[in-house]
Amino acid sequence: MVVQWRRSCCEGVTVGRLMHANPFIHAMKKVTLYSSSTRNRPARSTESPPRSRNADSQARPPQDAPSQPQVKQKPGPGRLRGFISRHERLLLVASAALLSLCLLIAYIESRPQPRKITQRDIDAAVLHTLDHNVLPSPEAKAFAAVQRSVVRVRQLHHVQGSSDDRVTGVGTGVVIVDNGTILTNLHVVAGAERVQVIFADGTESEAAVAAEQPENDLAVLQAKSLPDDLVAATLRSTSDLSMGDRVIAVGFPFGIGPSVSSGVVSGLRREYLSPEGKRLLTNLIQFDAAANPGNSGGPLVTMDGQVVGIVTAILNPSGQGLSIGIGFAVPIENAAAAVGELPF
Repeated sequence: MVVQWRRSCCEGVTVGRLMHANPFIHAMKKVTLYSSSTRNRPARSTESPPRSRNADSQARPPQDAPSQPQVKQKPGPGRLRGFISRHERLLLVASAALLSLCLLIAYIESRPQPRKITQRDIDAAVLHTLDHNVLPSPEAKAFAAVQRSVVRVRQLHHVQGSSDDRVTGVGTGVVIVDNGTILTNLHVVAGAERVQVIFADGTESEAAVAAEQPENDLAVLQAKSLPDDLVAATLRSTSDLSMGDRVIAVGFPFGIGPSVSSGVVSGLRREYLSPEGKRLLTNLIQFDAAANPGNSGGPLVTMDGQVVGIVTAILNPSGQGLSIGIGFAVPIENAAAAVGELPF
């Protein structure tokens, strides 16, 4: 057996001798020993020596050890500026909305609360209005409601040797249908060669007698030419009419007008015998508003501007044809029947 002779780096003991002296050593695994001799030693490398296993194990954390939580870094000024630059428009809109909301809240909070209105305040306001403003009378409002429906009716006769016609009678009429249907008294147009009507706006038109109702002294006229803004009057039933109700009579007394006189309903279901004794009128409305020749055929109007009758006669014992405060009107139900239809 070849025995390698090496000197120990510490004591210089010959390994071969020990092996022959002690068989236990001979049986052990051969271990390479490194001598401290400098002979044949390679030159020292400038590179760092390899790290030992113990050093690697100490430097490398064990795999089973729990991982340390990563600490989030706070955004620095650079990141904040980048965020602002990327969302500049959105931030401006949000800022404007927030500012508007703040201003609105400030305005609502600074606005004084409205004071509660009491009945005393309402009464004071009404009294102040009555003291400082002149309100139209009920009669004025009633006339304004019916004014555009009232027409002047003229009875014309031709004059021999002249191109002009002579006016032989004047009365009143009221438009009850906006197609030019007009109610008046039969005695206003009886015996006329021609009938002419003049509307509220001044429009003149020829008219024809479309129907007659002698028992109620009524005639229905149909105008041939109409104004553009013709308005028909509103008719009202007399079923709820009572004595003492205020009324106005509208017409052209003695050709003057339109004229308005006011009064009250003096009676209902009255009878009247014509001065000639030829005609007895029944179921009449008696009123005390002034009515004179020329009012015949005009409307009797309530304070709400609705027509309840057609003025037809005045009572005059003196025979002079002047008003003494008693007039008669045909109820509108009878007048509507003359037209051929009942509105109620």
